[in-house]
Amino acid sequence: MSFTRKKGKPPWLKRKLPTGSEYEQVRKLLSKSRLNTVCQEANCPNMWECFSNKTATFMILGSQCTRNCKFCNITTGTCLLPPDPDEPQRVAKAARELGLKYVVVTSVTRDDLEDGGAGYFAETIFEIKDLMPQGTKVEVLIPDFKGDKKALQSVIDAKPDVLNHNIETVPSIYAKARPEANYHQSLELLQRAFLGFSPVKSFSVQSNSVKSGFAKSRAVPVKSGIMVGLGEEMDELKETIKDLFNHGCRILTIGQYLQPSKLHLPVAKYYTPEEFDSLKLFAKSTGFTAIASGPFVRSSYQADKLYPGI
Repeated sequence: MSFTRKKGKPPWLKRKLPTGSEYEQVRKLLSKSRLNTVCQEANCPNMWECFSNKTATFMILGSQCTRNCKFCNITTGTCLLPPDPDEPQRVAKAARELGLKYVVVTSVTRDDLEDGGAGYFAETIFEIKDLMPQGTKVEVLIPDFKGDKKALQSVIDAKPDVLNHNIETVPSIYAKARPEANYHQSLELLQRAFLGFSPVKSFSVQSNSVKSGFAKSRAVPVKSGIMVGLGEEMDELKETIKDLFNHGCRILTIGQYLQPSKLHLPVAKYYTPEEFDSLKLFAKSTGFTAIASGPFVRSSYQADKLYPGI
């Protein structure tokens, strides 16, 4: 049984907010550290739960995006500020203060920057690895960098523990949902990441110098996410899942699209928990080793729980 937006949200999309002081502690720390999170900017339905568990997904390179995806609540800007050179270090310090063992970093899309902000992703990874205890894992959720191979390589060479880039939806929905993105370009990015590290020295944004040592040759675990409910067909979803696997993706998240405001695309369908279970079974049969599929699943939601399945 399927639910449309005319009938309102189904019962499984209603949940109680957690109680306790942890939420406010995290909010104040982020404010004090002058840091953005995708949790707040995208109005994520899991924000209360994540903050109450003293975790968050850091969003670097500002709070305004150069693109205007029709499903996303992040503000679009035309006169964006230059990146803050101290931001990577502030992210690392906040992660340490929160006691995180698994740190997720994403960003707005910055098509106005020559490398799309890739250098700042790399520097943020370096800072977290330097400041946090040994064994701390770092996952980066990156934009497409307009297909720039060199920009992607600079992130890969910083040795993230997981490289995530969301495909978001099926090809037939791209024109209305992601008019400034390209389905096949995103698949190519994932495939390049899957092919592994190259022996290129790492560049430091702050010092404008090359860090010593070469990147070790190995493949980076690749992750992607799909949101459902934009009007796609089940067969299209299965084809996209196969496309992701065939381009090296082994970690997958599938979640329900929820309309942030009346200015965004409407929800065409609410998928049932049973349909999410069916999609998970299909992804598993395709070969994915770590899958999260459910109404409230988001790309970085409980990301650490997927890591052992790699």
